[in-house]
Amino acid sequence: MRQLPIRVKLTAWYFAVLAVTFVLFGAVAFFAMQKSIESTVDESLRDRAEGIRELMERVLPKDPERLADVLREHAELQEEGDLSQVADPDGHWIYRSRLMRRYDVPTKEAAGPVTYNLQIQKLPLRILATQARLSGGSYYIQVAAPMDDFQDALNHFKWVLLLISPLLLLLASAGGYWMSRRALTPVDAITQAAQTITSRNLSSRLAVPQSRDELQRLSETLNGMLERLEAAFKRITQFTADASHELRTPVALMRTTAELSLRRPRQETEYREALTQILRELETTSTLIEKLMLLARADSGVEALQFAHTDLADNFREACRQGRTLAQAKELSFQEQIIEGPIIVDGDAYALQRLFLILLDNAVKYTPGGGQVKASLSDTNGFAVAEIRDTGIGIGEADLPHIFERFYRADKARSREMGGVGLGLSIGRWIAEAHGGTMEVESTVGQGSVFRLRLPILRS
Repeated sequence: MRQLPIRVKLTAWYFAVLAVTFVLFGAVAFFAMQKSIESTVDESLRDRAEGIRELMERVLPKDPERLADVLREHAELQEEGDLSQVADPDGHWIYRSRLMRRYDVPTKEAAGPVTYNLQIQKLPLRILATQARLSGGSYYIQVAAPMDDFQDALNHFKWVLLLISPLLLLLASAGGYWMSRRALTPVDAITQAAQTITSRNLSSRLAVPQSRDELQRLSETLNGMLERLEAAFKRITQFTADASHELRTPVALMRTTAELSLRRPRQETEYREALTQILRELETTSTLIEKLMLLARADSGVEALQFAHTDLADNFREACRQGRTLAQAKELSFQEQIIEGPIIVDGDAYALQRLFLILLDNAVKYTPGGGQVKASLSDTNGFAVAEIRDTGIGIGEADLPHIFERFYRADKARSREMGGVGLGLSIGRWIAEAHGGTMEVESTVGQGSVFRLRLPILRS
């Protein structure tokens, strides 16, 4: 099912909200007007009933026989006096106006003022009934007011609401659609601009309106996303180019060696030497492919580490044992200093040991014979701090920011002849960051380097 455009949805919501608002407003306005009319009429009825009661209070003690005539005279002076009637304590009429007789309004006994509506012969009446205790008896007074004019006004008001509200609703909805369309025009512009950006022009950016609103934040967010995509795309492109370059060299060497061996008959020793060289290049290539696959899986999130409580001291001690063997093979002095007792971290024991071996292997590889490698592990402010120091060739200041980049080599000394392809430190940094740690490096050319790893310690 096709989704409706946002401007249509906004207009529909706007229409619904306005419709509910108009209905509520119309209902409240209608009933408020009706209540106001009834309150005004009731106040007038109370005044009239009070006037009749006061008149009866003056006449009854002096001349009760003249009460009916006095009430008639009083009614003739009132604007609506012909809608009143008075009954004695026995329920006999003392006075009853002509219209009250004509509509035969029934008497209603009430201890206090009571107002109610009554429809008689299609004439709506608002009636007030009350009781007056005078001269030892209870007299019943009823006054009424016709409500036909008021009901006509209410009906007129109701029809005005019913006719005008839909028109206003349609006009307001049309205005809402126009405003939503105008408000979304910049979004359409952003969409069109974003559609023009492809892998060939990732450096292009969206125009950012200086409106200090959601559109500006949206443009800035999209530009930030494009910057990250461009950086990732460049890394992938560089990674592919570097991987191709690194694989091309061993493949070319193996092919050349095989072709030279097959050009003419050779002795067994020559064939064995060629096969040995090919095997050496295959081992190098296999290591490179394994590292490439590891980084690729890490980038895609597939390479999952198995986290558990791990004693980093034992882990580091085992890595130092292997590092000492590497150092002895190159006639280097190797020293280790590890804190007593366990250092528990939440990590993958195999990956952490691999990280330590990467650092130790680099230290041994780039330290000339007779040099020194020192490995230490300490507990500092809640962090396990592992340091690998060497007295090797060091790293230039310009190269330090890039040594964790894939396939990066600081100088000619870090070449294929030394067995490196520039991926070890990239893998090491990934392992450190996956464990919530950091890696730092300090180095001076000709004096050596210090790699420092910090990992959070688990406290019981």
